[in-house]
Amino acid sequence: MLDGVENDRIRHVGLRERVTSADEAAALIEDGMTVGMSGFTRAGEAKAVPMALAARARQHPLKITLMTGASLGNDLDKTLAEAHVLARRIPFQSDPALRKAINRGEVMFIDQHLSETVEMLRTRQLPRVDVAVVEAVAITENGGIVPTTSVGNSASFAILAEKVIVEINLSQPAELEGLHDIYIPTYRPNRMPIPVVTPESRVGLPFIPIPPEKIAAIVVTEKLDSSATILDPDADTRAIAGHLTEFLLHEVRAGRLDHTLQPLQAGIGTIANAVLHGFIDTPFHDLKMYSEVLQDSTFDLFDAGKMRFASGSSITLSAQKYQEVLPRLVEYKPRLILRPQEISNHPEVVRRLGLICINTALEFDIYGNVNSTHVGGTQMMNGIGGSGDFARNAYLSVFVTKSVAKHGAVSSVVPMVSHVDHTEHDVDILVTEVGLADLRGLAPRERAATIIANCVHPDYRPMLRDYYDRACQRGGHTPHVLEEALSWHVRLAETGRMI
Repeated sequence: MLDGVENDRIRHVGLRERVTSADEAAALIEDGMTVGMSGFTRAGEAKAVPMALAARARQHPLKITLMTGASLGNDLDKTLAEAHVLARRIPFQSDPALRKAINRGEVMFIDQHLSETVEMLRTRQLPRVDVAVVEAVAITENGGIVPTTSVGNSASFAILAEKVIVEINLSQPAELEGLHDIYIPTYRPNRMPIPVVTPESRVGLPFIPIPPEKIAAIVVTEKLDSSATILDPDADTRAIAGHLTEFLLHEVRAGRLDHTLQPLQAGIGTIANAVLHGFIDTPFHDLKMYSEVLQDSTFDLFDAGKMRFASGSSITLSAQKYQEVLPRLVEYKPRLILRPQEISNHPEVVRRLGLICINTALEFDIYGNVNSTHVGGTQMMNGIGGSGDFARNAYLSVFVTKSVAKHGAVSSVVPMVSHVDHTEHDVDILVTEVGLADLRGLAPRERAATIIANCVHPDYRPMLRDYYDRACQRGGHTPHVLEEALSWHVRLAETGRMI
């Protein structure tokens, strides 16, 4: 028997009889299936059914292909990996246990641009989703699913799947309803333009529209989202923010921008969050955001009176910021939209809006090629995420990183990156705590000189200058000493240090 609160959350009377346990719902998932689960950067993931599936797999082994929006919270990827449930994982992850399984070759990981997964599902280039598992704050009178703190790929998973399991999470505030804008592009080759013309554009529905008969099971939960680990800005991240701020002020003085800038996009993580936080102490005002993840800095900018509006695909906050934001959700709600990730990341919209995109690099080389995903060229870290969607189509494509890692044992600027995610053609600005390199309009040799002079840690600058000088003696449009191009990475693997 449902209580009043649960009835308010399941407003389609005919669906109330489908409330069941997580174990019974998980039994709908069979060996060999493709499963689409909600969740985007530790926000809005289904929480009970995946745990029940892992528990069952420990007794009765099974394997699935798991698709999500991005990374999952509540150690779900860890639990599923350790229960050996995952045969394939698409399109992003960030869990250390799953990462190890991927790098051992136990889980086949398909690292995709986050805008592309559901496009490939729609055109049957990927296997059909058998079961979708979606966390919701409510089900409407007509059977529409109201997501929680993320949309990600949930809408298309639910629309394309044969069966849908809905987790109604009572810990998620009912005020989330009305925050979402669910718009699904029409099919090619006669697709209409996506009508998002400003970050504020509302073009879809506040719920995921599916026939109610597709909902095979409903599970009632109360588990909270995992909080993000956001470190306070340090001297290096403040320096990175300062270099970027000064560059943008120069763009204002040159007449290419005004103090409202262009809409901002920023990747997830401590460095990108710190860089955005740095906008608080600047003359910039009336800022807008069109991004994937709305993190702590988004709400800091709201509270500082700097941000007017923010559009994203998820809200992922630190524990303290969750406690501050959720009780004030009604106050923030008129200035927020959560969209499907194929819309938040869509190249058409990114190019139209002219975004300033700030993403994080693992390493970059002297010509501006960026590695976002692979340590030492072979070991997967997390995945490319949405950085490629944004970088190629941005008004300004900015990549940030500290100049060294591992207490100086690793240089983030190298002769040649060990893996390429973003070619030099998609990178405009590189920033470390040392300085900023504006690569626009520069030929490869000019780019190399600019990067070495402005971005490299002093301990490594003589080595890179020596490499580049000797490469130039050999000639070429993009000079290299090929037998030494990856020698820094080889030295790191053999000795633990690049220097």
